[in-house]
Amino acid sequence: MTSADKENSIDFIREIVERDIREGKHGGRVHTRFPPEPNGYLHIGHAKAFCIDFGIAEEYGGLYNLRFDDTNPVKEDVEYVESIMRDIKWLGFDWEDRLYYASDYFDKMYNYAEQLIEKGAAYICDLSADEVREYRGTLTEPGRNSPWRNRSVEDNLDLFRRMKACEFPDGTRTLRAKIDMASPNMNMRDPAIYRILKKSHHRTGNRWCIYPMYDYAHCLEDSIEGITHSCCSIEFEDHRPLYDWFLDQLDIFHPQQIEFARLNLTYTIMSKRKLAMLVENGLVSGWDDPRMPTLSGLRRRGYTPEAIRDFIGRIGVAKRDSTVDMALLEYCIRDNLNRKAPRFMAVLDPLKIIIENYPPGKCEELEFINNPEDESAGSRMVQFSRELYIERDDFQEEPHRKFKRLAPGREVRLRYAYLITCVDVVKDENGNVKELICTYDPETRGGSTPDGRKVKGTIHWVSSEHAVPAEVRLYDRLFTVEIPLASDNFIGTINDKSLKVLNHCRIEPSATDLVIGEPVQIERKGYFCKDPDSTEKRLIFNRTISLRDTWKKILKNQK
Repeated sequence: MTSADKENSIDFIREIVERDIREGKHGGRVHTRFPPEPNGYLHIGHAKAFCIDFGIAEEYGGLYNLRFDDTNPVKEDVEYVESIMRDIKWLGFDWEDRLYYASDYFDKMYNYAEQLIEKGAAYICDLSADEVREYRGTLTEPGRNSPWRNRSVEDNLDLFRRMKACEFPDGTRTLRAKIDMASPNMNMRDPAIYRILKKSHHRTGNRWCIYPMYDYAHCLEDSIEGITHSCCSIEFEDHRPLYDWFLDQLDIFHPQQIEFARLNLTYTIMSKRKLAMLVENGLVSGWDDPRMPTLSGLRRRGYTPEAIRDFIGRIGVAKRDSTVDMALLEYCIRDNLNRKAPRFMAVLDPLKIIIENYPPGKCEELEFINNPEDESAGSRMVQFSRELYIERDDFQEEPHRKFKRLAPGREVRLRYAYLITCVDVVKDENGNVKELICTYDPETRGGSTPDGRKVKGTIHWVSSEHAVPAEVRLYDRLFTVEIPLASDNFIGTINDKSLKVLNHCRIEPSATDLVIGEPVQIERKGYFCKDPDSTEKRLIFNRTISLRDTWKKILKNQK
């Protein structure tokens, strides 16, 4: 497909929107919404949903609402409301003054419920939850009518009002829609509309002891707000007849529900309930743990809004569920950070070297390019001194045939600095390499070789006098299998090597000036960002991602 074809191609939702605009449906308006339940943090699957909802409205000059479906006070919390708003704004969307809550409409929803009762389309049922399940039937057998299905309108209204007045215990009665207990669609078998739930609500307090069910509330919220295109994930396709039934029974404004495939990623779970299990059981440090697929976790890990939106744009919008390879998301973040992240030098596993022919007390400042992909990023000065740190694995006392870095008697290039040669190895009492004695060639400043000699190895370094200590957290995929939920015990597929903490790292001193979350490339080690736990005395960096995909290689070596 050429670039022109890509620009001209649109997905099936946009085809519907463009057709509606051409035909003047809803007066040519486009008005969408994103309706999260405030019972957890948003994950990248939700990002796909609101990028579709909000992105379509932006493209066609429409409006979009953020609306919280806060109909279940048992699981909801203000913390989740605040995190959801923070995450959506971070990804670049602004709902302006169109912030709504289902609880804004509780009075209207109650009045609509009375209308359904008055027209004989709803009734009070005294069956217990277990009895309702028993009466409901199966996919191959029709359900049975509730013994309370034929109560009079007067009795139903009286009982519903007494439910509202908190006269009955939790779970003893529900208001159910009167549809068809023999319907092949289980959602149409007299679903519950209201249940008794004597719980305080985070916005309405103790005003209500009955709360609307999601399927009933959702379509009414869309109608009240004048939503034109109600986009949702594919699992709601079987709920669409119920969505339409409520609106038709009440004869109110009727938005169009459109379903799209949800996002599934390899090595990831997208179930908010199961993510909550990880948090509640202490298997991760919280909803914003950098190993979590939550937007808060990805932000803390160093993922950028641009990379996430690029990824969502690449996977497109389809009707059929599929699983996207995590490698595509990782490609998008590498591509974005390669272009924008400044380069730094850091040593994660320090090995000291002493350059014996470099003057004691001398310090030079060498010019480093901040980002070779971005000329406007400029350069910085980095201190060079007699004692340096290099990575321990950049030295081998007995190098194997393909090893090109430092070894006894071998010359290598220090990045942007000089050529050095290892002349002696100092060991501790246990025979472990403690430090290296080297010499340098003062004619090779900047890494040049005036005489034209070839040096195969280039390694990075920091000045031991000037570098600052840092803690570095190396994150990897949280699960070891592609589809964790395909396992009988997804907890058992957690990668016990998904976090490695390095406490003795050294990094360039200018890293102390980085702001929280600012992305950097630590040369040869990957992309990192400064963690919110950092203080003036304790720098902490999270690895966002390695410079290249090493996951498949690691799995191959393990096998």
